[in-house]
Amino acid sequence: MTPFATLAELTARLDWTLDADEERIAATALEDASELARLHAGRDWLDAGAAPRTVKTLVLKACKRYMNNPAGYTQSRAGDESLAWADAAGEDAGTVYFTRDERDMLAEIGGKKRGLWSAEVTAWRSTRRPAGAGLVPVHDGKPFPLFADEEEPW
Repeated sequence: MTPFATLAELTARLDWTLDADEERIAATALEDASELARLHAGRDWLDAGAAPRTVKTLVLKACKRYMNNPAGYTQSRAGDESLAWADAAGEDAGTVYFTRDERDMLAEIGGKKRGLWSAEVTAWRSTRRPAGAGLVPVHDGKPFPLFADEEEPW
């Protein structure tokens, strides 16, 4: 599948001119980020132009973050040459990745909404109660569902 963005679009966002090795790394980063975008969105946009523009923007953002810091360093000192990686990045350190907010955006673009959902559950071969059965009157409001036996409500 084709990447959502081109190497020229990524190069335009970077502050330096890429050499041949960096161009190879950037091209594979675009492919990886595009595949991750498809995964998080839950959609297979075979034609990259069919995807919303926001997907392209998120892919470019992730690739720029990776190209600026390909090893995933969080701290570097020149004096004693100490380097550090953050545990928060975990397995994503040194790879192309999307932040949690970016993953949530991709999921929403793909049609997946986060949140709590409820589904009505009934027993096998059960029948529905008639409207109003099992409701207890409340002083100032709608009746409260108690769902007692219809023949002996109390």
